[in-house]
Amino acid sequence: MDVVALDGIAEGMHGAVGGKAAGLAAMIALGERVPPGFCLTTDAHAAGEIPEDALLAAYRDLGGGPVAVRSSATAEDLPEASFAGQQETYLGVEGERDLLDAVRRCWESLDTDRARAYRETNLPAGAEARMAVVVQRMVDAETAGVLFTADPATGSRSRTVVDAAPGLGTAVVDGSITPDHYVIADDRTPEGPDGGCLSRAQLAELHAAGERLQNGFGAPQDVEWAYDRDGVLWLLQSRPITALFPLPPDTGRPHPRLYLEIGNIQGMVRPFTPIGMSLLQRAADRMFAVARLDGGVRDLFDMAAIGGRLFVDVTGLVCNRRIGPGLADSMEVYGPRVQAAVRRVQQDPRFRADNAAAPFPLTPLLRLALRYGPPTVLAFADVLARPEAARIRARVAIAELRRHRGPGASADASERLRYVAEDAFSQIYGTAIFRVAMPTMAGVILPQVLPALLRGIATDEEAAAVAAGAPHNVTTEMDLELWRLAEGAAEHRDLLTGTDPQELAARYHAGTLPDIGLDGFLRRYGHRAGGEVDIGVPRWAEDPAPLFATIANYLRLDDPGQAPPRRFARAAARAEAAVADLSRRAVRARPLRGRAAAFLMRRTRELVGMRELTKFAWLIPYAEMRRQLLLAGAQLADRGRLEEAADIVFLDLDEARAAADRGVDQRALVAERKAVHVRELRRRHVPAALLSDGTDVEALAPPLPASAGTLTGAPAAAGRATGRARVVRDPAGARVEPGEILVAPTTDPGWTPLFMTAGGLVTETGSVVAHGPTVAREYGIPAVIALPGATEKISTGDLITIDGGAGTVVIEPEE
Repeated sequence: MDVVALDGIAEGMHGAVGGKAAGLAAMIALGERVPPGFCLTTDAHAAGEIPEDALLAAYRDLGGGPVAVRSSATAEDLPEASFAGQQETYLGVEGERDLLDAVRRCWESLDTDRARAYRETNLPAGAEARMAVVVQRMVDAETAGVLFTADPATGSRSRTVVDAAPGLGTAVVDGSITPDHYVIADDRTPEGPDGGCLSRAQLAELHAAGERLQNGFGAPQDVEWAYDRDGVLWLLQSRPITALFPLPPDTGRPHPRLYLEIGNIQGMVRPFTPIGMSLLQRAADRMFAVARLDGGVRDLFDMAAIGGRLFVDVTGLVCNRRIGPGLADSMEVYGPRVQAAVRRVQQDPRFRADNAAAPFPLTPLLRLALRYGPPTVLAFADVLARPEAARIRARVAIAELRRHRGPGASADASERLRYVAEDAFSQIYGTAIFRVAMPTMAGVILPQVLPALLRGIATDEEAAAVAAGAPHNVTTEMDLELWRLAEGAAEHRDLLTGTDPQELAARYHAGTLPDIGLDGFLRRYGHRAGGEVDIGVPRWAEDPAPLFATIANYLRLDDPGQAPPRRFARAAARAEAAVADLSRRAVRARPLRGRAAAFLMRRTRELVGMRELTKFAWLIPYAEMRRQLLLAGAQLADRGRLEEAADIVFLDLDEARAAADRGVDQRALVAERKAVHVRELRRRHVPAALLSDGTDVEALAPPLPASAGTLTGAPAAAGRATGRARVVRDPAGARVEPGEILVAPTTDPGWTPLFMTAGGLVTETGSVVAHGPTVAREYGIPAVIALPGATEKISTGDLITIDGGAGTVVIEPEE
């Protein structure tokens, strides 16, 4: 079949008619007014020759005259990729010869460089696209434009946006004019220009059409429309708004909710796998159960999975009369972007204390303080008094965690999953972790106390310098050990720098790679990885390719003065000098308080490096949990419940147990989850703060004052550096040349080996106390965080200057 009328296209014909034609047919099926027309199917394109007789017969049946000839590729107008403007449309085509020519040009547009690049970026590897062509009667438009049933700028599902201009709508779509802009909120009162090209009645008609399409298609729609000279509304296209971040789950509550994205605290902005999200939520439930905190406390910290990211509903805190006023100031760990969003929301009358606040759960929190407060205070005091003893206890605790193993070879999938769901948490919340957590707590608290003790004596930047080059940091020790491993592998430089890291990893596992000492490194650190808080992510022991990429980076360093051990030693020497100088100044200015400050600065040097240790420790039982999950996955694959062992990470824990205990076949569900996960991996922007109607709170902020070439984030590690930018979105296989400035969405300890050759760090998210900035300070490299869109505004190869004290990045002009 080469030609089919638009009203003859049935559901399930997408592969034959493409996305645009399928969408037009669906609108006709919903009863909407669509210009009549037909579709030249993908069969004709596959044959490579236009069926002229059939095409021209359909054109004559349409009445001839001017028509719109529109591409309709099978990859167009998809839920995950609109392909807007990637293929061609020709308007006002009249006559048979011109029609044939327009069809040929539509076919050719499938293979332009622009279209190929878009497909490679937005579709899974190997996905093919075929071309159909839609031919429709032209609408003699008096006014035309675009309707969005959700606000594409803010994500709000409570606002309809209409852009309109006289004549054809092409000028609106291609951005060549400034259209009349209308916004219709929930109360349906339009906001827009007085005397614009649309009347109040037309706006109401468009709003109603948008609601029908959104309800009919089950998702917010991007709609092209036109009013003809008789005032009749024609709908020309409707496709999903692909860029919207998913909505939070419906809580059934009448008032709006505020959700904060918390994965970035751990350097995690990529989507979690379903099993990773499931286990984090279960860990939170277990934590509240261990602490014996009831639902009233949980209501203040209700976790939610949105778009595969971890959010927490903080509406109760924002609206609480006791907590709300000081909430933003207390949220430094979330970073400046989140703090600013909370302050903005608190100005919204819908978030007044009498709207959504739950009663403050004082009684359970008092019980918690009485139960855990005294032993915690005593343990904290002991850490301050005897830091070396605390470190020894922590090392012994980690050794205990390493000895623990889950079910053995005879266990079935149900037993392994029961261990993951229940038994393993006794390790995560056991006494061993508590012994590690105490010096970590000291390492987190002490740097926060110092600025207050040194107020009037030292700046915050001087106080922060005390933490640089701190000893006893397990992440720094890991990175330096990898550097030493690279030094020892110098005789294999050509092999390690000239071979793809994935190939090196495969040869390592096959036992065909020269021994460079990686076995010992992986015994100590193989339970780590980039994005390691997601149990669904492979650990370095499974996939050491990122390590080989980093080793290659190290082997390319040819300036001995920039060797990581020397950089670290210089940072440590500067910090020790700062302690000596600040101690003298503090004692001279205020003897008693100055002596306390001097003591705490010395203790800070001894303990601040320990702040990384608790996460390092709980990742050890986490790695054993992952091992058991993969073994269970292999058993389920053998029984035909999964395609392969690793597919288990695309199920939540209850779904995995259903496959093991009741024999539920989860293969179709896994395939669906994989597609969603791949789509979310491509998402570049994740809201730091999200309202329940989908509004990205940051998008409500007024734009920052423009400054040519200067981007402003937040200071995180003092110092200045100029170098070429290296934009990295995934540390696996990443290459950072010596002196380059690493620009990333976020970082966690799995990224820090890249810091060893970097001249500086820029991230889109994070807080000053997060892992990435902490390690940057210890290496003595400047860092700027919370710079929205950094990976889009800065390109690899740009010459940039970063000021980690001012929080600025300057893109330098090139001659």
